[in-house]
Amino acid sequence: MSEQVEEMPQEDFAAAEASESLTNGNEELEVTDEELDAIADTAIGALQDILKHFDIGEVTIDEYEGDEGELILDITGSDLAVLIGRHGKTLDALQFLVSAITVRKIGYRYPVVVDVEGYKGRQREKLENIARSKADYAVNRGHSVSLRPMSPYERRIVHIALRDDERVYTESEGEGPSRHIVIFPAEG
Repeated sequence: MSEQVEEMPQEDFAAAEASESLTNGNEELEVTDEELDAIADTAIGALQDILKHFDIGEVTIDEYEGDEGELILDITGSDLAVLIGRHGKTLDALQFLVSAITVRKIGYRYPVVVDVEGYKGRQREKLENIARSKADYAVNRGHSVSLRPMSPYERRIVHIALRDDERVYTESEGEGPSRHIVIFPAEG
């Protein structure tokens, strides 16, 4: 018996993945502890359902709130490299699916990050360091600097890392897999 899956446009998934705040349309929503627990249960349930299709043995899923208010689900276990994939592509796809399922089930966007043994935390630190280094370069040279194409999640990290740096501002440019960030020196 096959189950029909309704397809959601790529932009909706990217928005679900990259959302900085909980939104329903254009209005900001507050969540109670009970609602946050329901979001976590939904996301963890979706993640567990997906993980059943991998031959990875026993895993533990820890949940916690990130610095930007996102829900982080960190998977730990043995031999989980298959969940990360080359350059984190499998992990990105896993997060994409969990975010999309969670949005669909709860009816609004709430940022959910899926991580494997702190991989994204380490990648986040690298991206933040690159962002600060490139910001320094843009300021010292007096011209814009383009970064490599990045996923919505990675672009969000760079924007957040530089949002309080008054010397520069950032913009995303390009379409699809070519979408990247440009760091501009602030006019002074």
